[in-house]
Amino acid sequence: MILNVRTNMSDKNKKQLVIIGAGPGGYAAAFHAADLGLKVTLVDPEVNPGGVCLYRGCIPSKALLHLAKIKQEAMQAEDWGIAFEPPSVDAAKIFKWKDETVKQLTGGLGQLSKARKIEYIKGRARFKSDTTLEIENVDGEDSTVTFENVIIATGSGPSTIPNIEYDYKFIIDSTDALDLKEIPEKMLVIGGGYIGLELGSAFASFGSKVSIAEMTESFLPGADRDLVKIFEKESKQLFEEVYFKTSVEKATVKDKKVTVILKGEKESQKKKYDKVLVAVGRKPNTDSFNIEKAGIEMDDKGFIKVDDKRATNVKNIYAIGDVTGEPMLAHKASHEGRIAAEVIAGHPGAAYAPKVIPGIVFTNPEIAWCGLTETDAKDKKVKVLKFPWGASGRAKAIGTANGLTKLIVHPESGIVLGGGVAGKGAGSLIPEIALAVEMGATTEDLALTIHPHPTLSETIMESAESFLGGATHYLGK
Repeated sequence: MILNVRTNMSDKNKKQLVIIGAGPGGYAAAFHAADLGLKVTLVDPEVNPGGVCLYRGCIPSKALLHLAKIKQEAMQAEDWGIAFEPPSVDAAKIFKWKDETVKQLTGGLGQLSKARKIEYIKGRARFKSDTTLEIENVDGEDSTVTFENVIIATGSGPSTIPNIEYDYKFIIDSTDALDLKEIPEKMLVIGGGYIGLELGSAFASFGSKVSIAEMTESFLPGADRDLVKIFEKESKQLFEEVYFKTSVEKATVKDKKVTVILKGEKESQKKKYDKVLVAVGRKPNTDSFNIEKAGIEMDDKGFIKVDDKRATNVKNIYAIGDVTGEPMLAHKASHEGRIAAEVIAGHPGAAYAPKVIPGIVFTNPEIAWCGLTETDAKDKKVKVLKFPWGASGRAKAIGTANGLTKLIVHPESGIVLGGGVAGKGAGSLIPEIALAVEMGATTEDLALTIHPHPTLSETIMESAESFLGGATHYLGK
């Protein structure tokens, strides 16, 4: 409840810029706005900036995936002549390390916020009108303030399945999974998208018998099949069972076990698990701050409508990140936050107009793509340039010869339109392809850029060389 609502407000209560939500979009907007000279008020329930991504998403999941990768590579090294004792897993230490990582990073953001003289309110902001906010302060006095500008950066939360009743102990979402303090003996992951694969891979590597149920015919629906196949080939022994074209009809908890009815194309079957993780996507957080009282327009999917300035239909109210639509990625939100800050600061040329937004699945091996994909280009005239990592000296030397790099280019000019990478470190390779698309670079530009040897980055260069007559280490088909 709001304890102190003022009806006659003086100018001292008017905020120049209020940002609702301190995730990657919100704090990026706040920091940039402060650097541009604006007086910023940042409101979020957590003790420090960071948002879902840092507290309960991107960072903690990658901390777990890093440890999972270490274990996988230690076991794989036996094939190359270095044998270790079977790695032991100390769940308490793993989750403690994850928590310490989050604490250090969020604490650092708190210090950066203070250094920029940002007013940080640990609390929740809700619209009272299109010019007024009620701020529920967790640690202090609640208040009502007017504002000159507002940026909505409330992010997203896990999507749910209507026919499943969550108890958040045995039937859990991604947030709960990252808060576990022990490794389940047997786990079902519902959803074969990037969240399900990342968390499922981590727990499987730590010793859990993980099964995955996915409604479509393969992992990562919508991603290029040749990239996905690289992961599928490497992960054949990772999961206990994989059920494609399968839905979960019912899940019930009894005696600390979850009984699940899986419905496939031909039959249904009953299985029992210690935990069931529902990872079927995310939905925008737009129902907690009285959006209707501000008169903000939304689309039919529940996202806030914005223009290229990230402005809503209401004057001086902006929105960024997951609440504005796909792709729901932290780096997209951060970029949008900086654009919104520049617009509010009066920079006339500021606009959101990226050609590409890279996507990465941090499994082992990683899968990454940007720009035009081969799937999207099936009805367009393009040329697909592929370089298998079996022809890469570096890939062979580090035991990742199963990878693939490809470019999607204009068939005549060779202008790079998109690309994808599957293999170790794919997420660190995709930015070069993204930069090529943003700059309107051609295959000749990439081919004539001398790449250091021996590195995996050469696979991008050699993919480009194939457009000009043949790659050095691969003749193609």
